[in-house]
Amino acid sequence: MNRQLLTLLAVVILLPYVLRQVRKPGRWFGRLFLWSMNRSHSSLTDWGLTHVTIGKHFAILDVGCGGGRTVQKLAAIATEGRVVGIDYSVGSVEASRAKNAEKIREGRVEISQASVSRLPFPDATFDLVTAVETHYYWPDRSADLKEVLRVVKPGGVAIVIAETYKGNRLDFVYRPVMALLGAAYMSVEEHRAWFASAGFTDVQVFEEKNHGWISVTGRAPGREV
Repeated sequence: MNRQLLTLLAVVILLPYVLRQVRKPGRWFGRLFLWSMNRSHSSLTDWGLTHVTIGKHFAILDVGCGGGRTVQKLAAIATEGRVVGIDYSVGSVEASRAKNAEKIREGRVEISQASVSRLPFPDATFDLVTAVETHYYWPDRSADLKEVLRVVKPGGVAIVIAETYKGNRLDFVYRPVMALLGAAYMSVEEHRAWFASAGFTDVQVFEEKNHGWISVTGRAPGREV
């Protein structure tokens, strides 16, 4: 068997496993993906968070916390608040806890295993809910965003930040990749309609066209926080 055939066979065998790690990182090999995501998504996260105001006393939830870098950033801003990260992957929970160990010991950060489809929090718990590079994989995007709205305080904000969307300048690259991953791939208007149909008000969509990034914010009906 020649080298090219062996390489092709290895790709065919490993590809499903690699794709599963992208969606739901495991304890061991998944750590490599989480480390890479922490690095590659840092600038994206910084850009996205410029579109929300974060108070130092805020209670914040990060949905799909991955390797924990976003939780770390949020805790550094909400210096007298509380940041909770959730992820449905055990590997992500372990990595995020390790990344934020000091703040967990201080009682300012909590990391739990949970799904966006069933958030283990009372209604109107958080001033801000963030989701970075994760909504592509939510099981039921419509119902899941309504579940996010449920835990946002009246007047509070939810934000989705992502490195690609349908119609960006690199669409020809991302479209087949997203299809291969079985990931949701939405346009600007589809993102806007998604937030509005979930019940959010003051929905705003921001694009960083040089990179092809998108950020969507919506406010929970009610008084200002």
